[in-house]
Amino acid sequence: MNRIKYIAALGIFGVITTEFGVIGILPQLARHYEIGMDKAGWLLSGFALVIALCGPWVTLAASGIDRKKMMLSALLLFVISNVLSAMAPPFGLMLFARILPAFLHPLYFSAAIYAAVSNAPEKDKHSATAVIFGGVSIATVAGVPFTTYLADLFSWQTAFIGFGIINMVALVAVLCLIPPMPVTGKTTVGSQLGLLGKPAFLLQAVITSLMIAGMFAVYGYFADFMGKINQLNGVEISKMLMLFGVMGVAGNWAAGKLLSKSLPATLVFFLLMLAIIYTILYFNSGYHIYTIMLTAVWGFVHTGCFLIGQSWISSAAEGAEEFANSLGVAFTNLGIAMGTTIGGWIIINSGIRYTAWASIGLIAVALLLTGLKLSYRRK
Repeated sequence: MNRIKYIAALGIFGVITTEFGVIGILPQLARHYEIGMDKAGWLLSGFALVIALCGPWVTLAASGIDRKKMMLSALLLFVISNVLSAMAPPFGLMLFARILPAFLHPLYFSAAIYAAVSNAPEKDKHSATAVIFGGVSIATVAGVPFTTYLADLFSWQTAFIGFGIINMVALVAVLCLIPPMPVTGKTTVGSQLGLLGKPAFLLQAVITSLMIAGMFAVYGYFADFMGKINQLNGVEISKMLMLFGVMGVAGNWAAGKLLSKSLPATLVFFLLMLAIIYTILYFNSGYHIYTIMLTAVWGFVHTGCFLIGQSWISSAAEGAEEFANSLGVAFTNLGIAMGTTIGGWIIINSGIRYTAWASIGLIAVALLLTGLKLSYRRK
């Protein structure tokens, strides 16, 4: 089982590198296709939109399929997508190639989480899930910067070749090293869809979306914030992003350990830490040791929240965990879209510094709803 969870995490590394790696090459793509950054941005936002709207239903439809086959199908589609993209097709076909694997993105996530926790002792389930989300952290700190470097050194097509190689390595590892995982005791579609009628599940999903939205209202504009408010140049911003990612790996590990002790307490603690971080961000200016320390703590807390949010959603989904996992990915992407939209509106109307207050407001609502949820459960 240790082998399985690490191989599954390798696939997550490839999937997330493909999803977010395009951020580093959007300017090159915009120049190649002679389009504006807003249109080029659809290569990222279109991907997220498909995940949010279609992912859970694809996972539901595939709920009776062997998990190994699910993982292989998703990774194969990611490989095909990157091969097509590397051929520099017309922009319409490029956009199609980009969003194609997004349909199976949550399918891989839910199967990978299942593979990691299915035979783990109850006390180790959160730690096993943390290994899966470790793939997200490592993609942020290593995969995305490396493929961006390849694009700068050679061409943006090389970045897509890099994405494809990573996914191919993961596909071969899953094919050769993970045993078949057939579905036993299949949960009915009705019982899985019943999640959407459970107020507790919906409330916890909304709390997660608000938390993610609060995170991305500022983080979505990290480079611009650091450049304008903290007066960092491009090299310094790159270093801060690397520090952010490295600390995120540690934060993901710590969150997994804390979740094994108490999920609600861990959620509340991380929400409070986010509120404190954004408050300090608002008042902090310039580039000094405190900026570096703040960025390190920010990265530590930020990345751990992905695992916490997924665990929070799954905890209200007994009997339909795989569908809940894909819904968790969907609600996370909805949060990302909501946070970046709100942050963009704040920047246009008030200035980038005030995105910190947008984040504080969203986190405050998430905290309030969490308190109400926990109070209601105690009655």
